[in-house]
Amino acid sequence: MHLQKIPFRSTHSFTDFFLKYIEQDPSLKPFYNHFPDLANFKKQLEEKSSFPDSTRKVLAETLRKQYKKLSVLPATVENNINSLLDKKTFTVVTGHQLNIFTGPLYFIYKIITVINTCRALKKANPDFNFVPVYWMASEDHDYEEIKSFRLYGQKYVWETKEQGAVGRFKTQAIRELLKTVPGDISIFADAYTQNELLADAVRQYVNTLFGECGLIVIDADDRSLKKIFQPVIEADILEKTPFRLIEDTNKKLAGAGFHAPVNPREINFFYLDKGVRGRIEQRDKDFVVVDSTIHFSEAEIRKLISNEPEKFSPNVTLRPLYQEIILPNLAYVGGPAELVYWLELKGVFDHFKVPFPMLMPRNFAMVVDGQSGRKISKSGLEIQDLFNEKNYLFNHWVAKNSSHDLSLGGAMKAMGDVLKNIEDRCAKLDATLVPMAKAEGKRMLHGLEKIEKKMLRAEKRLHGDRLRQIESIKDQLFPNGSLQERTDNFLNFQQQDPEFVRKLVAQFDPLDYRFNILSYDI
Repeated sequence: MHLQKIPFRSTHSFTDFFLKYIEQDPSLKPFYNHFPDLANFKKQLEEKSSFPDSTRKVLAETLRKQYKKLSVLPATVENNINSLLDKKTFTVVTGHQLNIFTGPLYFIYKIITVINTCRALKKANPDFNFVPVYWMASEDHDYEEIKSFRLYGQKYVWETKEQGAVGRFKTQAIRELLKTVPGDISIFADAYTQNELLADAVRQYVNTLFGECGLIVIDADDRSLKKIFQPVIEADILEKTPFRLIEDTNKKLAGAGFHAPVNPREINFFYLDKGVRGRIEQRDKDFVVVDSTIHFSEAEIRKLISNEPEKFSPNVTLRPLYQEIILPNLAYVGGPAELVYWLELKGVFDHFKVPFPMLMPRNFAMVVDGQSGRKISKSGLEIQDLFNEKNYLFNHWVAKNSSHDLSLGGAMKAMGDVLKNIEDRCAKLDATLVPMAKAEGKRMLHGLEKIEKKMLRAEKRLHGDRLRQIESIKDQLFPNGSLQERTDNFLNFQQQDPEFVRKLVAQFDPLDYRFNILSYDI
């Protein structure tokens, strides 16, 4: 497997907001703590060193309880769980939804990024321990986003009528889907048939894939962990503190020229119970669960927060704070949209006196199989060219490979000079002639542009077969017009190359913020 890297901007696939963060634009520096380079991790270690021993104890006990559901616990995972009790142990975490069969490729890329970051940190700081963590978004209720995956160009869909937190969904219906998926899917078949709940099944297959690397899977849908988060639940629901802080930050972002991607709500918690994850709103003096008949007086909700904190689930704006309160964490690894919304939250972290983590972009990649590589080689294109939209790509190829001179740029420049001369002569003779001269000149130049476009179309017809081949390559590497990593499942490659995931671990550099092109031998 060969590795090539290209700058993020050259992919035309990322927002300017994200790119400016990666490029360390000075206007964004007030909205985060330390930029994620190796030297800055030492500062982050110092700031997180006050993480409470009591929280470490609850965290380790919770993880041991959750991992009892696995029949086999790798020694690497067990050692990492035990090490969390040590003041010199810290985590690097990524989070993701519980997509069936892992969902798109970038789920794998996220996890490899945290694994390799911990390895790099251990090498640079041998006196400390670093544990990679996958945070399961088990409380998320957006079933539509997790119910399908794409393999070999076909979409496979899991149908269920369950509602509420997806981690609590039953796996029974997924077992029917197993019969339709081609190739070796034993990792998933074992997970979905041996576990009743989706969260437990995800833990098992992630452990099968990455347990040897020491990756820990945490399910934060837990009473003991929520108890630690109780002061924030009270401050949000009863005092609306995070809302005011985020609103203030968003105004500052707007003043710096950035549009905040997430708008906070006055209350940023859902009510979580069996089959229910409903948004909480305050109406007059009562608190209601939207789209339900559930409601509480202020006294009742205070009592519920105190006695049953597990029934409160943070939304996207407060989940990051929950994560950082219960983990001795240094950095969060995320995609472009995730990292941008974290930039809204520093004021909240400062208020609750929680160190703001370093925000690391995950590894981004495109995998080029041998067949596609051969087609690209024959086409004469560079891989980087394929990131352009199709019409530009076709025009670029035709202009580069045509035996004819298809550009009328020189003729248009010469005509422009002639027309300017005519305008000057008209102006000297009678100024009222100038508008007509300009209009006629514009019409003639437009005519040359039309001729140039028709010449290009004619040349395209002569190379129709080759352009169709280029289109085929583009469609294969950018399914549905999107980056491969956002659409295709890793089984597209893992079934052909059982060492695929290990090769990714070997190739990815988590601290090199460029786009990776991974190519198999032609």
